[in-house]
Amino acid sequence: MAVNSSRSDLLERIERRDCVVGIIGLGYVGLPLSVEVAKAGHRAIGYDVSQRIVTGINAGTSHILDVPGHDVAEQVSAKRLSATTNSADLATCDVIVICVPTPLNKLKDPDLSYVVLASNAVRDVLHRGQLVILESTTYPGTTRDIVLPILADSGLTIGEDFYLCFSPERVDPGNPVWTTHNTPKLVGGLTPACSKIGAAFYQSIVETVVPVTSAEVAELAKVYENTFRMVNIALANELAQVCARLNLDVWEVIDAAATKPFGFMKFTPGPGLGGHCIPLDPHYLSWKMESLDFKTRLIELASEINARMPDFVIQLVADALNDESKALRGSRILILGVAYKKDVGDYRESPAIEIIRLLGEKGAKVQYHDALSPSVQDDTLIPIGASPL
Repeated sequence: MAVNSSRSDLLERIERRDCVVGIIGLGYVGLPLSVEVAKAGHRAIGYDVSQRIVTGINAGTSHILDVPGHDVAEQVSAKRLSATTNSADLATCDVIVICVPTPLNKLKDPDLSYVVLASNAVRDVLHRGQLVILESTTYPGTTRDIVLPILADSGLTIGEDFYLCFSPERVDPGNPVWTTHNTPKLVGGLTPACSKIGAAFYQSIVETVVPVTSAEVAELAKVYENTFRMVNIALANELAQVCARLNLDVWEVIDAAATKPFGFMKFTPGPGLGGHCIPLDPHYLSWKMESLDFKTRLIELASEINARMPDFVIQLVADALNDESKALRGSRILILGVAYKKDVGDYRESPAIEIIRLLGEKGAKVQYHDALSPSVQDDTLIPIGASPL
């Protein structure tokens, strides 16, 4: 009876939108989620190790371009949003959502150290009737094999004393149409009770919730989404190289193909692949499948094609200069945009960074301009105006 009472109490608080919700990690995923939680009527407590970020949020400012400062200020003023660097403050939470980075190490193996640290912090404050959700992108089995054992070390029982789900983030920075609020939310729990409570929570804050049968389905669906994009971008990038050798306009070819109203989805080529998800997430699946003696050859080939694109760009630049009887060495080159895509200031994994380095190695005098990334933390990159070309 106590278990059922604890579960029903949590569901009632969710339905009343009267929960205390902790969000671990206040980056491009955690801050938008915190604001949506607060807007829905719950109380959001954001936890981050950065004092600068925490101080800014508590002052009513936003460090994320997609989150207007007035939205943060409004929720802070209403006392529905606050931030802390003390993980012990999460002890009062009914729901805790983990939104920490999942990078790759130098060998392109998953680095789950942030997930482990966050899970340890949750275990230290875990109590009966609490819902825990992992949103960080990872390989199938992470929630069950990594997070659950840490939380179970508290002595509480999954599906009875506490509830654990995976719900992948689907944030698209710079996209004004699809936001945290209206992008469909996948939810998969480790038990049916976990799934029910996890779905109920998200239904209280977003427009559409899509329950799936397990955490593993949700984990793989997220990795597959980004693998789909990675592979199709690689195909478009390879087409660009094909067209260069055939002396054809790749943009005209793609636009012509896109006139087909069925069976085709338009992807366009670029200087490589960048950002915090698409260049990294497919390797989580590759790593997992290697442990099962299965080689994801298409992922590896697509990664190789995309990684070669900066070299292709350098060759195009060299050819264009050669047509004007100029050498690459000593030429003055301005790079317009260093972020990984338009309308964002994020330059993580940006191919523009690699292109600038390659040009510099070949003796070109390179500067860049990016209004959203005016100061890149890299001593080898020179913003326009910092010094003469």
